[in-house]
Amino acid sequence: MEKTDFPLAEKSDKTLASAAREQEYVYRVETVLEWFHREMDTKKGWFHEAIPDPEYLPVAYFSAEYGLHHSLPFYAGGLGFLAGDYLKECSDLGVPLIAVGFMYPEGYLRQRMRADGWQDHIDEALDRNAAPIAAVMDEKGGQLVVRVPFIDPPIYVALWKVMVGRIPLYLLDTDIPVNDPWNRIISARLYIGDLEQRLRQEIVLGIGGREVLQALGIRHSMLHLNEGHPAFAIMERIRDRVAEGLSFDEAAEQVRTTTVFTTHTPVPAGHDIFPFSLMDKYFSGYYRLLGIDRDAFLKIGVTPEQPAAGFNMTAFALRMSAHRNGVSKRHGEVARHMWRSLWPAVPEEKQIPLDHVTNGIHVPTWIEPKMELLFNRYLGPFWLSEHDNQVTWGLIDDIPDRELWEAHYWLKIKLLNFIRSQMNRRWMEDKVNPVNVIAGGALLDPTALTIGFARRFASYKRASLIFHDLDRLKKILHNRWKPVQIIFAGKAHPADDEGKRILQRIFAFASDPAMGGKIAFVENYDEMLAQYMVHGVDVWLNNPQPPLEASGTSGMKSSLNGVPQLSILDGWWIEGFNQKNGWAFEGKGDDSDAEAIYKILEEEIVPLYYRPDENGVPREWVRVMKAAVKSTAAAFSARRMAKEYVLKFYQKALNPA
Repeated sequence: MEKTDFPLAEKSDKTLASAAREQEYVYRVETVLEWFHREMDTKKGWFHEAIPDPEYLPVAYFSAEYGLHHSLPFYAGGLGFLAGDYLKECSDLGVPLIAVGFMYPEGYLRQRMRADGWQDHIDEALDRNAAPIAAVMDEKGGQLVVRVPFIDPPIYVALWKVMVGRIPLYLLDTDIPVNDPWNRIISARLYIGDLEQRLRQEIVLGIGGREVLQALGIRHSMLHLNEGHPAFAIMERIRDRVAEGLSFDEAAEQVRTTTVFTTHTPVPAGHDIFPFSLMDKYFSGYYRLLGIDRDAFLKIGVTPEQPAAGFNMTAFALRMSAHRNGVSKRHGEVARHMWRSLWPAVPEEKQIPLDHVTNGIHVPTWIEPKMELLFNRYLGPFWLSEHDNQVTWGLIDDIPDRELWEAHYWLKIKLLNFIRSQMNRRWMEDKVNPVNVIAGGALLDPTALTIGFARRFASYKRASLIFHDLDRLKKILHNRWKPVQIIFAGKAHPADDEGKRILQRIFAFASDPAMGGKIAFVENYDEMLAQYMVHGVDVWLNNPQPPLEASGTSGMKSSLNGVPQLSILDGWWIEGFNQKNGWAFEGKGDDSDAEAIYKILEEEIVPLYYRPDENGVPREWVRVMKAAVKSTAAAFSARRMAKEYVLKFYQKALNPA
C-alpha cells in the first residue's frame, strides 16, 4: 500500500464523514488498530530473551534531535535520523528505553531559495495541536511544567510526549508564558548560534531532562547519551547521589559505570566548547553541591592539548562514561586518535577505551512499499522479522531482473513526479521566479541516469566537488545517447555562510542553460524528500573529505532499496564496499578525487547503466543493485546496531561490577 503524505488534519469534515460510512475502510482501520494495540501490549521482544534477567529499570536515552517523521521537525540531519531509527528499533526489540529531547516549535530550518541562489530561512511555527504529540498532564489536569534546578532566574519546561512504538519520548518545551522572553526561545530551534543560549539549551536538556524524569517518577538504571549536547545529565545524576551522602568520587564512579556515550563527529567544530567565564555564570552555585571546587569541576571538561580553550562537552562526557563508542570502525580509529590525550597513561592507541558500533538504519522505515511487496513475494513471509539475518538476503537473487528493474524505474518516475509537483505548487501558490522552477528540477528526464546527492551543506561534505572540471562534467551530462543528470538537496546551517555559498554555486549551475536542465537543486530537504530520493535515484553520490565522515547512513538507505553508491572510502563504506555492490575511490585531495569520480562515471557506471538486453533490462546493472541490497540490509540495519549496543555495553552497564 502506498504511504500517504497527507495528514488527516487536512481532510475536510465531508471527506472524513464519507470514509466513516464505508464499511471496508472502517473495517481496515479497526483491524490495523487492533493489531497495533495487540502488538504494543503483548510482545516482549528480543531483549527479554537475550538478557538473563531482563527486569531492569529502563535505560534513559538523551539526544538533542530525533528524526521520526516529517510531521515532527525535531532533527537537523543524520544524528537525528540515527536517534529516531534507534528508538524505533528498540521498540521492535523490546529494549526498555525512555527518551528525552526537545520540542522545537520552529524546527531546524525551513529552506527557501532566492532566485540568486541564496538560502533564506522561513519561520514556520509548529502547530502543536495538529502535530502527533500529546501534552503530559499533571494531577490537576493542566500540562506538566517542571523547573530546571539551580538556574536563577528560573527556567521552566512544559512537557510533551510522543510514543515511538513502545518507547516514550519526552520533549521539553521552554516556549511557555511563565518563562521570560530570553528563556522562552531556548528551545525555539535546533543548534542556536548564540553561544550562551547554546549553553542554556544544553543545561535545560541535560539537567532539566533529568529533573523531568524525577518529576514523572521514572527511575532509570543507566544513561545513554547521543553526542555531548545532553552531557550535563551525567552531573545531575552525580549530584543526586552526593545529596544522598556519597562523596563525589563514589558518586562519579557509580554514574560512570552506568553511562554509555556515543560520539558522532570527527569534525572539531562539531564539539561544543564553552568559555570558563560562561560556565562560572551558570554553575558557580552548582560546584559545591557536588562536593568539589570550581577547578576540579572545570578540569573534567578540559582537553590537555588546549587547557585554556574552555569546557569541552565531548571531553567531559568521555571522562565521565565507562562505555564509549564511535559510529563506524573507521570512526572508532579516528576518535581514539582524536581523544588520546584524555588517556595519557595508555601507551598505545589501540588500548584507548573507545570502541565503535557502526550505525544502522531502521529497515521497516526506509524500505519503499513497492520494494517491500517485491521482497514479500520472493524472500518469504518472515523476511522482515528476520532482516538482520544475512542468510535471508541470499534470496534476493531469486527476484527476476526485470521485476526489480521495473520496480526501481517506477520509483524513479515517482521521485521526478514529486519534484515537479513541488515546483508546480511553488509556481502557482508562491509566484516563484521561473529561475527557481528550472533549477528545482522541472526539466529532469526519467530516461537519464540519475545521480543523487543530499546531505547537510557543510564544507567538508564537498557538495560541489563534481563541478571541479566543468568541461569534463558537461561531456558526461550531455552525452547524446547516454545522458546523466544530478539531483542535489540539503541545507546549510543558518550561521554557516560558507555552506550557503557552496549551495548558491550549485543552484547557479542548476539554473545555467549550459547545463541543459541536467542539474537540479530541490529545496527544503526533509525526511519526506529523503524517502523519495534514496528510493528513486539510480546512484547515490558521497564524497566528503576523509576522515571527516563518521559513518553516514543515506548510502545505507539507498543501498537497501537497490540504489548502489559511489562513495569515497570513509565512514561505513569502508566496511560496506565489497567490489560488487557499488563503487569506491580513495580520498587524496580535490583534484584526485574529482578525477576518480569522472573516471568511474565514464568507464564503469555510465556504460553499465546503458547496456540493456533485448528486453530493455540492464542485467549487469541489476546485479549491482542486488549486491547492494544483500550487503546492506542485515549488516547495516538498526536491528544489528541496537543488539550490538545491548550486548556490548548495556549488559555491562546494567550489571556493573
